[in-house]
Amino acid sequence: MGLFNFWKTSGKKVADEPTADSLKKEVADLGLDAKGLDISIVGDKVKIKGDAVSKEIREKVILAVGNVAGVAEVEDDAADEAVFHTVEAGDTLSAVAKKTLGNANRYTEIFEANKPMLSHPDKIYPGQVLRIPQGD
Repeated sequence: MGLFNFWKTSGKKVADEPTADSLKKEVADLGLDAKGLDISIVGDKVKIKGDAVSKEIREKVILAVGNVAGVAEVEDDAADEAVFHTVEAGDTLSAVAKKTLGNANRYTEIFEANKPMLSHPDKIYPGQVLRIPQGD
């Protein structure tokens, strides 16, 4: 089981208070196939259970719901090996790539690993959590 922390006050606002339905809608709006996953929320903690289409999709669903304003934690019953990075003030994808992958020029790998949540490599914000690819 993996437990992932997010900045509750940062992220996309999908509702006054996020609900399971608003989070499922966000996942669907991003075009992510959450078939086989059950998404529930209690307070500011989201729980994801079930079998995802792939490891990559599971990790993207974690990010899609975690990077919603009002969500502080995502608990997933199967994603304990996922590698994420929380963006800090002044970070760029190149800086994140150098820090996490050892080479700033690998920023495109991080950008691709975070589509469709990222629409442009320069549009990241402090508190946003990014998926760091591990040789999918």
